[in-house]
Amino acid sequence: MLSLVYLRENPTKIKAGLAKRNFSQPELIDQLLEVDQNRRAMQTQLDEILAKGNQLAKEIGMLFKSGETEKANTLKLETSTLKATSKGLQEQLQKAEADLMHLRTQIPNVPEDIVPPGNAEEDNEEVFRAGVIPDLADSAMPHWELAAKYDLIDFDLGSKITGAGFPVYKGKGAKLQRALIQYFLDKNTAAGYKEYQVPHLVNEASGFGTGQLPDKEGQMYHVQDDNLYLIPTAEVPLTNIFRDQLLNAKDLPICMTGYTLCFRREAGSYGANVRGLNRLHQFDKVEIVRIEEPHNSRAALDGMVDHVKNILEELELPYRILKLCGGDLGFTSALTFDFEVYSTAQKRWLEISSVSTFNSFQAERLQLRYKDNNGKKSAVHTLNGSSLALPRVVAGLLENFQTNDGIIIPKALVPYTGFDLID
Repeated sequence: MLSLVYLRENPTKIKAGLAKRNFSQPELIDQLLEVDQNRRAMQTQLDEILAKGNQLAKEIGMLFKSGETEKANTLKLETSTLKATSKGLQEQLQKAEADLMHLRTQIPNVPEDIVPPGNAEEDNEEVFRAGVIPDLADSAMPHWELAAKYDLIDFDLGSKITGAGFPVYKGKGAKLQRALIQYFLDKNTAAGYKEYQVPHLVNEASGFGTGQLPDKEGQMYHVQDDNLYLIPTAEVPLTNIFRDQLLNAKDLPICMTGYTLCFRREAGSYGANVRGLNRLHQFDKVEIVRIEEPHNSRAALDGMVDHVKNILEELELPYRILKLCGGDLGFTSALTFDFEVYSTAQKRWLEISSVSTFNSFQAERLQLRYKDNNGKKSAVHTLNGSSLALPRVVAGLLENFQTNDGIIIPKALVPYTGFDLID
C-alpha cells in the first residue's frame, strides 16, 4: 500500500496516476487524508494528556511525602479525569487507525509514468517481438488434441478425480513437465537467484503482505477450518520470508527463485479460450523474486525481462512483450511487462509470464525495510516474475513443434527430457 508520507505529500499526483488506472474512487484519497489528520490531532492531544498525567503523578508523590495530603487528593481527582479522557481518546484512535488501514488497502499502486493509458488488454503496448511463427500444415492440431493423440495429458481423468482445470500428466507429458521445471530452476540459479522450497499454503498475514488479501476477485482457495490459503503464485511465500524485517544495504539485492504448484479459482472463466491448458485451477510455475534498494529497482526489472527473453529464445518459441496499460495493471503493480507466446494452432497469443515491479507498495504492507549506508531507514522495492508458468509454455511447445513424425523437443530441453521427439 502507499505510504502515509507519500499520500500526504502527493495527493494530486496520486489522483492523476490512479486516473490512468481508471480508478473510480479518487475521493478515497481525500477521506484518507481527513482521517489521518484527525488521527494525528488526537494522537497529539493524547500525548499531551499522558505527559500531564505523568507530571501530576510526580507532584502527587512529592505532596504525599511532604504531608500535603489534601492537595495531593485534589490532584488525584484531576488525574482521574485525565485517565478517563485518555481512555476515550485511545478508543477513538484505535477506530481511526482501523479506518485508515481500511482506506489504504482500497487504494491501488500508482502506475509509473511510462505506463500507457487504457482500459483493457487491447490497449497494452507491444514493445518487443522475436522468433519465427511456424507455417503449420492445415491438419495442425491444438495442444489438447495433441495431448490426447500422444497420451501426454488427460483432462477427463483430472475432471474425474477433482474437477475441470486439474489435468493429469502422463508418460512423456509428465517428463516434459519435470524437465521444464528443472530447466527453469537451473537457468535461474545460474543467473544468481537462490533456490527456495516454500509452503503451498500461507496464512492471512502473508496473503495481506503481498496484496492478495483482501481477495477482491475471489480467486484464492481458502481452507476455512485452518484459515489458510492455497498460494496463487510462489511470489507470496517467497516475499513473505522477509516480512517484518529490517535489512541492511549490504544484504541487498536479495534474489530468490522457487518452484511451486499454484492454485487459482479462475472464477468467471468460461468459453473456448480456456480449453486445455489455456487456463487451469492447478498448475506448475517457477518464480523469480527480487528485493532491491529503490535506486536499483528499475535496472533490476530490465534485467528480469532480459532473463525471461533469454529462456524463451533458448526454447525457440515465438513470443512478444507487452507493456500493460493502466487499466490492465494488477492492484499492487506499478509497472508490468507481460510475455506472450504464439499458439500457432489456436492462432492466438497466450500469456506465459508477467514481470512486475511493485516499488514500495508491497514493502509497506510487509513492514519490510532496510537501513542504508547512512543509517536511514526506508522501504525496499520488491519485484517478481514468472520464469516460467508451465501450462501455456507446454501448449506452445506442443503446437509450434508438431510435425508429421511427432513433436520435436527444443535442443535446450533434450538434456532434461532424455528424448528429442514425442511420437
